[in-house]
Amino acid sequence: MPAGDRRLPQATLETIFEATRAFLRASHRPVLVEPGEEPLPLGADNHRLGLREGRLVLEAWDQHRLIVRRLVGLRAGSRGRLELIVERFGKRQGALFLYDEERAGWSEPRRGRRLVFRERFRRCLRRVFPGWRLSDLSADADLENSLSGAFPRAFLVRGAAGWAAIAAPPEARDAAGVLTFGLIWLDYLRRRERRITVEGLALFLPEHATTTTCLRLRQLDPRLARFAVFVLGPEGFEQQIDPCDFGNLNTQLEPCPRTPVALPPLARQLASLPPVESVPVADGSLSFRVRGLEFARLAGETLLFGLSRPSAATAADWKTIRELVAELDQLRSPEARDSSHPLFRQRPEAWLESQVRRSLTTIDAALEPEPIYSHVPAVAGADRGIVDLVAADREGRLAVIELKASADPHLPLQALDYWMRVRWHLARDEFRARGYFPGRNLSTSPPRLLLVAPALEFHPTTEILLGALSPEIPVERVGLAADWHRQLRVVFRVAGAARPGLAGA
Repeated sequence: MPAGDRRLPQATLETIFEATRAFLRASHRPVLVEPGEEPLPLGADNHRLGLREGRLVLEAWDQHRLIVRRLVGLRAGSRGRLELIVERFGKRQGALFLYDEERAGWSEPRRGRRLVFRERFRRCLRRVFPGWRLSDLSADADLENSLSGAFPRAFLVRGAAGWAAIAAPPEARDAAGVLTFGLIWLDYLRRRERRITVEGLALFLPEHATTTTCLRLRQLDPRLARFAVFVLGPEGFEQQIDPCDFGNLNTQLEPCPRTPVALPPLARQLASLPPVESVPVADGSLSFRVRGLEFARLAGETLLFGLSRPSAATAADWKTIRELVAELDQLRSPEARDSSHPLFRQRPEAWLESQVRRSLTTIDAALEPEPIYSHVPAVAGADRGIVDLVAADREGRLAVIELKASADPHLPLQALDYWMRVRWHLARDEFRARGYFPGRNLSTSPPRLLLVAPALEFHPTTEILLGALSPEIPVERVGLAADWHRQLRVVFRVAGAARPGLAGA
């Protein structure tokens, strides 16, 4: 064999060939993935595997590209996944992956898409920051520093100046969450890079996330950093936009929900049961709950009951309804024997809301116990996992109360979304006009923002994010004792981004 010829022995080629062919034959939906490139689905008529002049070659194509790779090695595969070593031009080796989308774990295709988007992000950065050195680019999660792998992040340097950058892929479930991780990334870089001034944060977003992100940016401390926002177009290019162009909130305040003066007999019986709470809902219905968990609702004259598939109730169902209430009272109790039961664990924020409604002055002694309104105005979108309440203190100043039972880095900015809407309607005197807080003169001062959660369930990044908010937003954190299911006890109360000291949590 001539010197420098790196052809593999025939036995090795046969092993690679048989393993690759067997994988492709056994796959229901095979996909070829190279790091940084779009996945290429493989069908019977768009790929070829075979020997060519003593080399094993895999070819695959679609309407836009042709991939030709020499296979030189095989790494251990797993269910629905095969990793091959390939040789590209210039004798450079790399990895090529075959997946069966019907069998591979969801993380594998996701990682392939993340790598593709990371490379698109790299190209964007080269165009936006010409002359800057790309010092850091990653699409991997960094759990220690609370950095998500869903949003690739970068660090660009020129001399003693630096910029943080982060991008949200179009398919991201919550693309607007990129600002949360962008602020965390900015803080991390400023702590890590002692000799470089990290001047600002560049955000690259799909169009559907721009409005929420830009509205949030306008509520941040202008002294924190410079911000640049770019919209990612479907053709692969970016366009810079001005956050100040997004000034209008898409929000609507419905008329105040009222409890019916006279309940139908069955609903009146239900409301009289000791563990049952009745809460007016913004759509005019009345929700019946046991420690926050809804099991019945009165809409007009119709009472619907049931946990999974509500059905209309009649007097003949009263025994069944009472048995359901008794079961919920037992299973959803702070004294319940099985705290892992689904009905105990379901809707923890709703349970916390139930406790807060009973003991609002424990959260803040200045607040009036009633009225308390939930999700008024409503924030559009999927269930955010947060309960939004609005109440008023004795001076008529509104308080936005955000409840969260578990650690969530997005809590501060999601709370900001609700606070912005409450302030917007307050400035236009719409709470009075729509019948909220009857008989009260509401102050025009900006609403207070209270974040309420178990003391040990505030996410470690909460202070970073609160420190980024405008100082004009009066925000406080209220940390509760771990036994909040039984009773509310405040173990710390801190303003802004101050670090709390725990006592008896």
